[in-house]
Amino acid sequence: MIAAILCVAAAAVVAVLIWQGLTEKGAPDPLRPNTSSTVAFLDIGVLVFREGLECILVLAAITASMTGTKQAHRRPVAVGAGVAFGATLITWLIAVRILGSLMESVPALDLQAATGLLAVVVLLVIMNWFFHKIYWGGWIRAHNRRRKTLLANGRRSTHSRLWWGLVLLGFTSLYREGFEVVLFLQSYQLRLGGGVVLKGALLGLLLSGMVAVLTFVLQQRLPYRKMLITTGILLGVVLLVMVGEQAQEMQLAHWISRTEIPWLVNILPAWVGMWFAIFPTYETLLAQGVAAIVVVGSYYGARHLRGLPPEFEETPQPAPDARIVEQLETVP
Repeated sequence: MIAAILCVAAAAVVAVLIWQGLTEKGAPDPLRPNTSSTVAFLDIGVLVFREGLECILVLAAITASMTGTKQAHRRPVAVGAGVAFGATLITWLIAVRILGSLMESVPALDLQAATGLLAVVVLLVIMNWFFHKIYWGGWIRAHNRRRKTLLANGRRSTHSRLWWGLVLLGFTSLYREGFEVVLFLQSYQLRLGGGVVLKGALLGLLLSGMVAVLTFVLQQRLPYRKMLITTGILLGVVLLVMVGEQAQEMQLAHWISRTEIPWLVNILPAWVGMWFAIFPTYETLLAQGVAAIVVVGSYYGARHLRGLPPEFEETPQPAPDARIVEQLETVP
């Protein structure tokens, strides 16, 4: 059943690409600052889902041992996560307000180029392959240590202090991911407006909600490690699109030069620029090439530094709670 659904989804993607190729005739316009809103919608959905997945797994690691008499401790963690979600929405409104005021004094192209550059940096941090032990593993272990400390001191401290400590633990688990998403989406907000951003965010939240229900309500054994790897690959594609768009916006803002490749202008179909932000200029292609080298190089560099084998090896599956923590701490 799952295989059939995946085949249908793949066929739909191929059909859309073919449709774009047939309807968008001629060479892409190098001066066009934006790719398709559909691409932006999917990019945003992937990013929000990736961040939502990471947040869910952090919360799963924190609450994995909260069973039996300790199950009541899950409630303040959930409250903290809920407050963090509200704080993320407030942060979004503040960021939009700030950018709106900046647009009155800063040229639009310069502001788009600046926010796009910030989005690329945030996306590189989110992918976190090279700095995995600090960004990802350290973050998980820090929350687990904090949870253990709170529960160990629970008998010696007041109930209120323990409750607020768990609330703060849930808050930090979600708000960091939400803050990163807010920073990243400002570029799309400026270029395409709130409608596209809202649809993409809702898609990501829908997918994240499905994983959350399976994880916390139905207590299903999910392939967390494979899900993170898959979304990491998708984010790699998003990064290449973002870098292509960013290089083009920097050209439009006259931050960098624009040197066309004459022979490529005549053969590059428009849908390639619309879907993958591949434009016939040396600067945009060079930027995407450097981004690809950084991503692939950092991935294998991280594996080499950690002494992991070149191929990912599956290990016997332990108990569900321990399995969640193990998968979180061994994601490449």
